[in-house]
Amino acid sequence: MKALIYDAPEQLGYRDTRPPAAEGEDLLIRIEAVGICGSDMHAYLGHDDRRPAPLILGHEGAGVIEGGPRDGERVTINPLVTCGTCPACLAGRENLCATRQIISMPPREGAFAQYVTMPARNLVTVPEATPLTKAALAEPLAVSWHGVRLGLAALPDDITPRALVIGGGAIGLAAVLALRAMGGYDITLAEPQPARRAFLRDRCAVHAVETPEGLFDLVVDAVGFAATRARASALTRPGGVITHIGLGEDAGGLDIRRMTLQEITFIGTYTYTAQDFRDTAQAIFDNRLGPLDWTETRNLSDGAEAFADLRAGRVASPKIILRPWG
Repeated sequence: MKALIYDAPEQLGYRDTRPPAAEGEDLLIRIEAVGICGSDMHAYLGHDDRRPAPLILGHEGAGVIEGGPRDGERVTINPLVTCGTCPACLAGRENLCATRQIISMPPREGAFAQYVTMPARNLVTVPEATPLTKAALAEPLAVSWHGVRLGLAALPDDITPRALVIGGGAIGLAAVLALRAMGGYDITLAEPQPARRAFLRDRCAVHAVETPEGLFDLVVDAVGFAATRARASALTRPGGVITHIGLGEDAGGLDIRRMTLQEITFIGTYTYTAQDFRDTAQAIFDNRLGPLDWTETRNLSDGAEAFADLRAGRVASPKIILRPWG
């Protein structure tokens, strides 16, 4: 099969490699659409020790099952593989499973390829009316759905929150869409790149600004750099909540004194639960997250160029979807 393989920092090769074999409970999926995630970019830049080269990256996939009783079924992939028996899994918090694995990290190769294998329980059936390019968005949308759900749950029930999302990439936009789906609210998105702000305003009807004004009940940091954490610390109202999703860099930025004196809640969030993923997929199928027409589609064979364009800031759309079969 053909695959896009991370060989070294800022080096990706598109070439033939051995296709995966479905063993045990795994099924073989013919990938039809796979998104480029920020974590893929971190690996591409050599910033993620968890993803050593050579490795097939990519974990935002959708495709068609090949072989077995579910042959031909269209599915979107929950890439988080968990044990199902530990206390976290039994409590419905599979994302905290101590033995969790995710495709695009050893020992599981990723979905920047024509085929991948996944356990049957990780596959959600996609209705015929939903394009697989949209179904592939279930993974990044679920990340924000999970974070927004936890952030809203930590706020008092008697307020209608004013929300700020920091970062206009796919995770930030997904947080806006989740907030809309969960109740609307007054939502502002902060994004420094003018072209992306314009795209979000014109294409997605998002209130996107460079410098937000006032204080907010809920702040979602979808970037995770020291500078964005500092902004989140400064712009959260007393008694408010910061939901931290981004993993841009590991340390710095939080104003611990202000957060302590103003009783600001900080919630770190990681991926999503299996229920969050299913709920997000259903929201896509029901069109509750909007038309999802803000992606750019390219061939997997052009994946190296797509990464270079993202690296250089030449992409206005929040998400590039790669198509392994042209």
